[in-house]
Amino acid sequence: MTTFQSVVISIVEGITEFLPISSTAHMKITNPLIGVSKDAFTDMFEVVIQLAAILSVVTIYWKRFVQFKNISFYIKLIVAVIPALIAGLLLKKHIDAALSNLWFIACVMIGGGVFLLFIDKIFTQNKIDEEERISYPKAFVVGCFQVLSVLLPGLSRSAATIIGGMSQKLTRRLAAEFSFFLAVPTMFAASAKSFYDALKANYFIANNIAESQADTMKVHFGEVFSKVNFHSLFTTNHIITFVIGCILSYIIALLAIKFFIGYLQKHGFKIFGWYRIAAGTIVLILLQQGIIK
Repeated sequence: MTTFQSVVISIVEGITEFLPISSTAHMKITNPLIGVSKDAFTDMFEVVIQLAAILSVVTIYWKRFVQFKNISFYIKLIVAVIPALIAGLLLKKHIDAALSNLWFIACVMIGGGVFLLFIDKIFTQNKIDEEERISYPKAFVVGCFQVLSVLLPGLSRSAATIIGGMSQKLTRRLAAEFSFFLAVPTMFAASAKSFYDALKANYFIANNIAESQADTMKVHFGEVFSKVNFHSLFTTNHIITFVIGCILSYIIALLAIKFFIGYLQKHGFKIFGWYRIAAGTIVLILLQQGIIK
């Protein structure tokens, strides 16, 4: 991955992570357009810059995250993140297959866009506007909606959880903010998993283990960690790439959050629905023409 490629992907991530347009879809589409090859480092880079973007939430809402006396806030996040963690562990093969299928991702983008055109008319009686009024069952339901974004890459984690929140009578603002809060534990878990996957890939390469054989092997974390070649996985160029990507995605995500909350309260979701439909259609055309694969 070149510096230019890392900059482009980081900008795309920072802009799209908190908008209901799917950062995953945008990165999966951007990669082939700018010539990024798929490997363990690229996969880890994409998740880690998502984590950097997520840290912008902690910055903006830091008072929420340091109110240690309000234990219920942290319990709600734990309750909400559990469904996605379970789904990620049990359905890994399905998720990996879906993530590699741009046709599927583009269709999900379009389908999600159509729904966003009508969401403001579907949920018109939402009056819960304080995080303290979000019950544990409501938090769990929002977490179940997050599972949809895990199973359907291109749906958008942000869109799924915001819709989940609005289905529980949360206002647009609070649904968006709770979606941001939930992103923190979710992306920490995803980053840890991606880091471990990168270590395993490096371990298999170092031990000349074929990919087909690696798929059926079970390796203990201790063995992987003790034998992985960190010097080859984290070269100087890799570290520089990480630093640039994290700083960019963090700063741009800060701006995106502030824009999104303000825009959402005044105008709703329709523009994001139209954008998703247009973007998904363009991707289908590019796939049909063989410009991306």
